Amino acid sequence: MAIRRQWILGAAAAVIVAASAFFMVGRSATAPQTTFVLLDGSKKTTADFKGKVTLVNFWATSCSTCVAEMPKMVSTYDQYHAKGYEHIGVAMSYDPPSYVVNYTQTRKLPFEVAIDNTGAVAQAWGEVQLTPTSYLVNKKGEIVKRYVGEPDFNELHALIEKLLAES
Repeated sequence: MAIRRQWILGAAAAVIVAASAFFMVGRSATAPQTTFVLLDGSKKTTADFKGKVTLVNFWATSCSTCVAEMPKMVSTYDQYHAKGYEHIGVAMSYDPPSYVVNYTQTRKLPFEVAIDNTGAVAQAWGEVQLTPTSYLVNKKGEIVKRYVGEPDFNELHALIEKLLAES
């Protein structure tokens, strides 16, 4: 009986956490002010993406779903970049930098890739632990959608088009 009660309380707590995260993102929470260290050593901040629709995509070379979705991420970037869309791939702290560099170069990723060596960026964006996790940010710097797992790309494209059309 005690084990069942603990399980129910644990499940209830998980639902509350998930609901509060959904509620926070559903209200267009402001994207956290973070600094992304790019593969070439340069830096970008969240503020650099103001005025653009941006997808912040947490991924890892060891994540099969991440690798499977990457060609669609590239296609999305190619389709919308000229219209004001940005994409930043953030490699997780446990991903060896040499693997990230190799993957980025061999796949000729057209968007910027950062390595989150310390895990601070993933922490700031909501303690990201599962990959892929992506955040769609509007021109005002507000998170409008969080995707855990591969997004529905038709839905993502429709939302990008809507956000690009907003002033």
